[in-house]
Amino acid sequence: MKIFKKQGWHLLAAIVLVSLTGMLVHRGLINVEGSLWGLSSQRWLDIALLTPIVHQLYVLLCWRLELHQKAMTKRFGKKAFPIYVAGFFILFFGRFASIIILAIANAKSVETAPVVIYILTGIVALIGGYAMYSTVRFFGMERAAGKDYFDPEAMKDLPLVNQGIFKYTSNGMYVFALGLLYLPGLIAFSSAAIAAAAFNHIFIWAHFYFTEKPDMKEIYGD
Repeated sequence: MKIFKKQGWHLLAAIVLVSLTGMLVHRGLINVEGSLWGLSSQRWLDIALLTPIVHQLYVLLCWRLELHQKAMTKRFGKKAFPIYVAGFFILFFGRFASIIILAIANAKSVETAPVVIYILTGIVALIGGYAMYSTVRFFGMERAAGKDYFDPEAMKDLPLVNQGIFKYTSNGMYVFALGLLYLPGLIAFSSAAIAAAAFNHIFIWAHFYFTEKPDMKEIYGD
């Protein structure tokens, strides 16, 4: 089925990254001490890993069903994209929320010189913040969420973005903006939250290569 084109690789990426994270926890390289609201840091880490998987599965199904069957437009008409976007951003911010909660539960689990964390926090905040600003200001959040699937004709007329962070990379969102996910872990000195951010940052590229990139070729051609 076209809906699941290349999704075996997407699934494999999830399995490998979850397994790798589990192995690092087992070997003590990711500290999962602490708890919050009756749940251990390990359980919060599990939630922080599951959230991006659910998010990318949601996006996959909505995008591919719309691309190949116009399923959402047939069902909801002009409300299709707003309904999809609502779910998209709930899950998108869920990525941040789950990492923030994990960082609180697992705070002070990183043993390193504070000055190193402070420097990294400053760098990540500046670059990630600029990338997010550039995405909102120049690229647009509707476009980032996948409006191409719902209104490709209108999106074809939009020029390539080469302002802000996009002067330096064509994919400022995935390369730099998602770096903001590291901030909760850095600020709280949380080993598990930093690991969850790394999982998110790596796993988004599975979405890019196995869902978004082949779909853009189908929508717009080479």
